[in-house]
Amino acid sequence: MRLPRLDSLTGLRFPAALLVFLYHASLGVPWIRLFESDAANDGFAKAVSQAGALGVTFFFVLSGFVLTWSAREKDTFRAFWRRRFVKIYPNYVVTWGLALITFAAVMTEPWQAVLNLFMLQVWVPDFATNFSVDPPSWSLGAEAIFYLAFPLLYLGIKKIDAAKLKFWIAGTIAAIMLTPTLTYAVIPGGGMQMPGADGTSTVQYWFAYVLPPVRLLDFALGILVARAVMSGRWRDIGTVWSTLLLAASYGVALNVEHLYAQRSVTLIPIVLVIAAFAARDAESKPTLFNNRPMVWLGEISFAFYLVHYIVLAYSRELLGDGLFSTPVGIALIAAQAVVSVLLSWALYAWVEAPVTRRFSSSRKAKAAKAAAAAAAAAAPAGRSDSSGPEDRKVAETV
Repeated sequence: MRLPRLDSLTGLRFPAALLVFLYHASLGVPWIRLFESDAANDGFAKAVSQAGALGVTFFFVLSGFVLTWSAREKDTFRAFWRRRFVKIYPNYVVTWGLALITFAAVMTEPWQAVLNLFMLQVWVPDFATNFSVDPPSWSLGAEAIFYLAFPLLYLGIKKIDAAKLKFWIAGTIAAIMLTPTLTYAVIPGGGMQMPGADGTSTVQYWFAYVLPPVRLLDFALGILVARAVMSGRWRDIGTVWSTLLLAASYGVALNVEHLYAQRSVTLIPIVLVIAAFAARDAESKPTLFNNRPMVWLGEISFAFYLVHYIVLAYSRELLGDGLFSTPVGIALIAAQAVVSVLLSWALYAWVEAPVTRRFSSSRKAKAAKAAAAAAAAAAPAGRSDSSGPEDRKVAETV
């Protein structure tokens, strides 16, 4: 059965990446301040303080959802892992090198650079290592584990009775939302503290927010919700109400303890938004995000996610440590976003897309596909066999 494209979810990837961009723009790392006005500086930093966490959680849940939606019935583990590798790693390596060249080399130990190259920085309980070289790329270290685990997770979750999916979804949500409580209870709170997060140590943050086995729950939740939507077991509240709920939950996240803001408060609305827009796509209904410009931005969003911090850091390095008036600061952020989009477009067009087209299938698979196409073309009219597996062209995410 051919499933519809999830163009809205592709389009939604860019706003999620933009949230991460705004969070990093507010940090101005390592320059700390951006605006001359304390009110503007503090207000901007406060407004987007949880935007990065929301965007990352959205991507983790979305990844599980979309990979489940696009799963191929006769796929092999090796073929799946190959497609994921050629889509993710070339962009990752290019931006790893670009970050080192432009700004990161002077603040990165050689062993940290090597860990980053192999996506292992997330396994060290050290804040500086987790976010070394190109800081947003830490999430790809978690995604690598998700991709390794997906074939087995998918097979296991496929076996769950559709009527019992709601219990599994509720249990997984509860486990994620209770992660901060467990973390504060079992992980020592001493040592280095998270900036602006009273009472949260960097080790607690690493355990609850960065460590791949913990974040695997977010990915598994996406798989479960996708199965519920696909089997007609999901109660959809619609795109408007789910979006309003997400906005309201973000307001709450700005005013609660750090780890709860990062891991718990926005989780259910994120799930509702993903399921609601997928349902609209399944019914071929228009949304704000399944138009051509938004789909294009969504397609380059992975490159944008990896490129944007490099643009932010290098541009501030070129401009020096000066502070800016509010209008100039806003214009600077907008210009950095535009430059990030243009560089992302180039990275997508010159690296991601051609490498994916060239290497996502093995030579043997391509030869078999070509042979099948030739046989179908040679078959007598009216007797062509159309029972083979179909290529589900849906929005694959990172």
